[in-house]
Amino acid sequence: MGLMEEKRYALFLAAKDSDYVLKVYGGYFNVFVAAFGEEGERWDLFRVVEGDFPDFNELHKYDGFVISGSPYDAYGNDNWILKFCFMLQTLDAMQKKVLGICFGHQVLCRALGGKVGKAYTGWDIGLRRVRIVNDLAPCSFLEDLGEIPGSLSIMECHRDEVWKVPIGAEVIGFSDKTGVEMFTIGDHILGIQGHPEYTKDILYNLIDRLLNNNSIEREFAENAKFGLEIAEPDRKCWEKICRNFLKGNL
Repeated sequence: MGLMEEKRYALFLAAKDSDYVLKVYGGYFNVFVAAFGEEGERWDLFRVVEGDFPDFNELHKYDGFVISGSPYDAYGNDNWILKFCFMLQTLDAMQKKVLGICFGHQVLCRALGGKVGKAYTGWDIGLRRVRIVNDLAPCSFLEDLGEIPGSLSIMECHRDEVWKVPIGAEVIGFSDKTGVEMFTIGDHILGIQGHPEYTKDILYNLIDRLLNNNSIEREFAENAKFGLEIAEPDRKCWEKICRNFLKGNL
């Protein structure tokens, strides 16, 4: 009896590592693998924000891909973003599993024909309760949770949002702030606007950096931090959803 073939995944890192995340976690790659990886898997890192992409001829070797958040606009026309959109269209055509987080959620939407732009209601930072659509079509990465929860709390940090999902996409989660918190296409594309991989300390540090560079006001920052202090995200549940999706438990 032969050994099971090693599962192989890749992280498309669309942000540069912050000093804090480098010091505490050794980089965002380690944060994502800790959240979504399992023993016996191989995870590769591609710093797409720096123009580091896998060879198109190598894409078939992967079981799934994760796209990180980013300070860049998913609707921007930077060369790396345009190249990335083409790669995502290729992965979609190959029916490869792709999980998009925050910017990743937005750039997936843009690449596959949807519309993304500045959020009409401005920044969303802190904890947000995402409501799961009631009359959801069969969605086994949620069904494996047992009873599908009516809502789940997640950490958020974004100023952009999905305006319109691609043709054939299904919105499966929304909030009182954002109309498209989660969407799927078939069983191979999943977008999540929030950050299932974040720990509270990462978001605290990010809030401080946004405050220091005058991206947000002090009162807004303090309110976001207070919200994080008094409640907890459903982190384990989100991690399970993401793992179930990536690992093909469909």
